[in-house]
Amino acid sequence: MRQVPRDPGLTARMFFTMFLLAALYLLFIGVLYQAGVGFTGLVLIAGGMLLLQYFFADRLVLLSTGAKVLRPEEAPELHAIVYRLAVQAGIPKPRVALVPTPVPNAFATGRSPGHAVVAVTQGLLDRLNQQEVEAVLAHELSHVRNWDMAVMTMASFFATVASFLMRYFFFFSGGIFGNDREDRGNSAVLVYIASLLVWAISYLLIMAISRYREFAADRGSAYLTGAPANLRSALVKISGSQLTRAQGLGQGQGQAISAFLIIPSAQSAGETIAELFSTHPSLKHRLAYLEELEREINH
Repeated sequence: MRQVPRDPGLTARMFFTMFLLAALYLLFIGVLYQAGVGFTGLVLIAGGMLLLQYFFADRLVLLSTGAKVLRPEEAPELHAIVYRLAVQAGIPKPRVALVPTPVPNAFATGRSPGHAVVAVTQGLLDRLNQQEVEAVLAHELSHVRNWDMAVMTMASFFATVASFLMRYFFFFSGGIFGNDREDRGNSAVLVYIASLLVWAISYLLIMAISRYREFAADRGSAYLTGAPANLRSALVKISGSQLTRAQGLGQGQGQAISAFLIIPSAQSAGETIAELFSTHPSLKHRLAYLEELEREINH
């Protein structure tokens, strides 16, 4: 059985990212408190949304993409591949879901390896051969094995809270801050600015770890399958699809969904400044990395 090397760089980045996000969020809670938000408001904002994100994130992702969890008898070959790869990766077999769309893509979600879901689209199954599908599934199972899927689920919570407050805070600021119009206005502006900063910094941190975790999952796929060329071929097919560019699963659903996909919507094949603000490294860099892994594995 081929062993996937541990990636201490990913582990360090996950801990560091979560530490920074936690510190940022605690600072944000402090701003809310200074602005006059009461204990009840803080509990509703911090506790309620955290529980929702942690316990129901996988369901929300599946719902937003239209994915349906498949029983083994509905897709025996797909379940068999996932089971075999899960055994090789040393993790529990995740649930398997299908997104009924011609857009070729795949993703994994869940709060832990024991509560994971691996989803593929019908377009992926139609356009890729069996070896390429296996390579894509190995990539997604590597996310589960590395726990970075769970970290991304938690990390997106911070940006979700800030985004929610930016959109709806002014509508509820009167009930939160009291009756004095001037104080209410000043507090609302303060919290809005803080929410904007938290949202921006959170997404920069999320995008930074997301790009690294894609390289780590590509490495995991290469070692689990022993054939990095299959993932290279799959990525080229998915990225080159006009459907992926025009109707990708991330379109209209924000970076929170796009970060989970193996290829985001409108992924550029070239190297541009936009990569700095993307959840994924460029296709060019991923293909070059897989070439390096092929030489590494073969030697």
